[in-house]
Amino acid sequence: MSKRRGEEEKRRKGEKETISSSPLLFISSSKMFALLAGLLVLALLLAIFLGSEKLSFFELTESQAAILYDIRLPRVLLGACVGASLAVAGAGLQSLLRNPLAEPYLLGVSNGAALGTMLAFVFFSQFEFARPIFAFAGASLATFTVYRMAKSRAGMNVERLVLSGVIVTTFLSSIIVLLTSLLDAAKLRSFTFWLLGDLSQATLNGFYLTFVAVIIGTIILSSQARALNLMMIGERDAFDFGVEVKRVRMIVFALASVLVGSSVAASGSVGYVGLIVPHLIRLMIGSDNRLVIPFSAISGATFVVLADTVARVAIAPRELPVGAITALIGAPMFIYLLRKS
Repeated sequence: MSKRRGEEEKRRKGEKETISSSPLLFISSSKMFALLAGLLVLALLLAIFLGSEKLSFFELTESQAAILYDIRLPRVLLGACVGASLAVAGAGLQSLLRNPLAEPYLLGVSNGAALGTMLAFVFFSQFEFARPIFAFAGASLATFTVYRMAKSRAGMNVERLVLSGVIVTTFLSSIIVLLTSLLDAAKLRSFTFWLLGDLSQATLNGFYLTFVAVIIGTIILSSQARALNLMMIGERDAFDFGVEVKRVRMIVFALASVLVGSSVAASGSVGYVGLIVPHLIRLMIGSDNRLVIPFSAISGATFVVLADTVARVAIAPRELPVGAITALIGAPMFIYLLRKS
């Protein structure tokens, strides 16, 4: 009995040390949740009523109602789910790998999902659910490959992880370029725009898929938050504290593949969301994954919705890929983190 109590106290001490080593907390979790939720609601309202065709908040014509319910609302909701999915996946990977640069786009996971989606688009376009299935398979294979390449007997460091991600991303991009030769001009233009991150072809089915994925992924990943807190110390120390390291690792990798696969299948490769959002959340509330994971979901949804709003109104009536907007913000952030690390 005393031995079990001692192990429990040791585990709690290790978790407390991990969380307390995070940046100084300057806002309570309840206030932070209220702030993030309010920002998400505001972003959703702005995205719904702003665009090349401005909609009235109080009265809609028949054509405006069609734009709202058939085009804009599915797009805004899908953008929120995509942002939440990518942010949650990034938060899980960063905690598992103990690396702030671990992000689906930079690690090649998004490109793996994009390649799977393209294979489904070229060879199995008649099957509606081929794209998410192939996207999940591609994301899983890319995740496993990068992890195996980055891990060595001496452990895993920032340079090796980034280099592995760059190699896998470049290789997969080359395959995607080769496959584009099989597309006609119309499909090539559509797929190229989609590959940069495109929400203009949003459908309710795509929203339903990503919504289910992000809800399940966030709940399951949050259930592993205490284990991830301990694994941030190191896998060996976490094992000594009673964490089933292999099981947690497989859960995080599988959930990241599902989240990234569903979002890429619906919207293309929207980069840097999983890098920026979890990092900023940790700066504001610390490294406790019981808060970081759900707060990243809310903030990721807000970030992509606002980015897509900018993409729609910046050069209206023409549109920019939402991935271009997130990259303009994320690339400088990536350089900063790389220099800091």
